Amino acid sequence: MRLSPARLSQQFHELTLVVITYEYPLNERIRTLLRLEDLYDRVAFFVAKSTPLDHQAALNSLFEILDVSSRGDLKSDLLQELDRQRLFLEALRSNPAISVEKLDRVVTEIGDAFAALLAMSGKTGQHLRENEWLMTIKQRTAIPGGTCEFDLPSFHYWLHSDDHLRRADILAWLEPLAPIGVALRIVLSVLRESGKTLPLIASRGVFQQMPMERATHMLRLTLPRALPCVPEVSANKYALNIRFILPGSVQRTKVYESDVEFELTYCNL
Repeated sequence: MRLSPARLSQQFHELTLVVITYEYPLNERIRTLLRLEDLYDRVAFFVAKSTPLDHQAALNSLFEILDVSSRGDLKSDLLQELDRQRLFLEALRSNPAISVEKLDRVVTEIGDAFAALLAMSGKTGQHLRENEWLMTIKQRTAIPGGTCEFDLPSFHYWLHSDDHLRRADILAWLEPLAPIGVALRIVLSVLRESGKTLPLIASRGVFQQMPMERATHMLRLTLPRALPCVPEVSANKYALNIRFILPGSVQRTKVYESDVEFELTYCNL
């Protein structure tokens, strides 16, 4: 029996209280923003802690932000994306289904983020590159175990300083990069909320769609967390292929051979 999309969606939510969502970027710009979002989240998580190891992890994530944000013209890309989203949202003002109050709030946030990005001068992260002490630590992080106390005694001393001082240092180093973090969160938030969600079934663990939804920038795939499988996605302008495979297998990849009910969101503007 073939279930209607509405009934399938209803059953999906009735039977699954806990779900997990996988996001798949379909272009390099969104791929970079998702990586940076993860890194900013890691810094925020570890810097809120108090131990030296937590703050070392926060600093390592800060170095990764520096590396990722220095590839290509990230600032220009974000400015273009913010402006494109602003124009898209402004065009929705005549839609009676849109909350004008919410629309005004988001447009204002976009405008503020655009202005903060525009005010950033110089190369992204230049203040970190000019800090010789930080760059010495960064170079040593590329070596396994390279930040041991005998390699970097001054870093060892810093890690044993008061946790409030360490936190203040990290936040000060992160502050000039804050406009990047704010802008990318707005871009990804608007992109996620713009998505069209469909309830689908992967027959015997395999789903294929031809042709691919046009102008899709990111896919969001949601399924019950209790299912012992993970999605493997391959997508281009001609086709979308999803295989649900068994997780953590030490053997060759094996497809989960039962039907999988999932929701797929096509995120685009």
